[in-house]
Amino acid sequence: MSKTMANCVRHYSFLTIFAILVSSLFPFTKPLNNVFSIDLIHRDSPNSPFYDPSLSFTQRMNNSFHRSFHRSISLCLPSSSVVVASNNGEYLMRYSIGTPPVHTLGVADTGSDLTWTQCLPCKNCFKQQSRIFNPKKSSTYKPLHCSSKMCHAANFPTSCNRMKKKTCRYHVRYGDNSYSIGDLATETIRFGSSIHKQVKLKKTVIGCGHNNAGTFSGDKESGIVGLGGGKFSLISQMGSSIGGKFSYCLAPFFYQQKTYIPKSKIHFGTDGFVPGDEVVTTPLTRKFPATYYYLTLEGVSVGKQRLDFRNVSFSYGEGNIIIDSGTVLTLFSPEIYVKLESMVKSAIKLPTIADPSGSLNLCYKSISIDKIPIITMHFIGADLKLSPWNTFVETSDSSMCFAFAASYGGQIFGNIAQMNFLVGYDLKNKRVSFKPTDCSK
Repeated sequence: MSKTMANCVRHYSFLTIFAILVSSLFPFTKPLNNVFSIDLIHRDSPNSPFYDPSLSFTQRMNNSFHRSFHRSISLCLPSSSVVVASNNGEYLMRYSIGTPPVHTLGVADTGSDLTWTQCLPCKNCFKQQSRIFNPKKSSTYKPLHCSSKMCHAANFPTSCNRMKKKTCRYHVRYGDNSYSIGDLATETIRFGSSIHKQVKLKKTVIGCGHNNAGTFSGDKESGIVGLGGGKFSLISQMGSSIGGKFSYCLAPFFYQQKTYIPKSKIHFGTDGFVPGDEVVTTPLTRKFPATYYYLTLEGVSVGKQRLDFRNVSFSYGEGNIIIDSGTVLTLFSPEIYVKLESMVKSAIKLPTIADPSGSLNLCYKSISIDKIPIITMHFIGADLKLSPWNTFVETSDSSMCFAFAASYGGQIFGNIAQMNFLVGYDLKNKRVSFKPTDCSK
């Protein structure tokens, strides 16, 4: 990571003047009735259109590590920048849009709010294998007017397109300089749930992208499914119809299988509730930008040795880490990571080797699982014990590396650390819960 990005980690103060408008802006204010689950397709799974059998496991892992570092950069941009995380997420969702429905595939992103898809006519669009959505052929498509409250409530730039009957135009820019420009509209979105029941979400605010470019992942997907915490995200728009609850269970991957287990799930409504005696729960912190889900991490333990963040003022404070399903690694500020790596080295007491992928700092040759210490994340009110598979990753057939890294971007609790936990978000009560779960079942 470039040192020019040093000092860009900063704590955002909560700043939003539109929160009281949410209930009046969006249509999902009916009693809870949307209870459903959907498959999450890992981008490197054989079920993914991005799957490239010619790549080795090491190459896939190396690519995912680089995506993590790129994604973290956007999280440390100044609060005056209207930018969301990188579009290159790790999981995909299938859905359809419009009436009659057009089937599409989007990147499921807890670091983005607006759900958008490429639309005809295309002024500038990236190549797409599936049929591009034509809003003129949908009976449920309705563009937002410039004067609408929703147009003015966006946390991304909007303007008035006077050439198109004063429709509300949006402009979303990503941390890697990719972008989407188009019209805000309401439309019907449909999901096929895991129990074969189709879920229909009417009058959902979406982006119809007519000018889209950047580092989108080839020609396989058509846009973004926004699962962030902002007002325009799919989660917020469903609101009370899902009781403000959703959860996901990310299946682990192992080198011996040469691929990812394609059984991860995301659950909405009461399906998103996390019950049981082993559940630990920590508060969600509201900060700017509201897109991200912020937790407060008080420290990290390696075995019985604890690193207390309250003694490292640079990394301590309310909402000092973002939980994100789209980032692979767990990332800390350099001063925290150096101390943590030293603690892990002291606990393992074995010779280290260079990472074959060239991405990670702390690696060992053929280390047995029983040599890896238990690492505990001390969130407020929740001591989350991570298994060795949450903290180390096989980067070749003869190496295992520490799946944490230093970043000059924002601190992120990544998806390797979340695997084999049922992670539940209760936005109504502002909390996140974790329960050890076999997510491959």
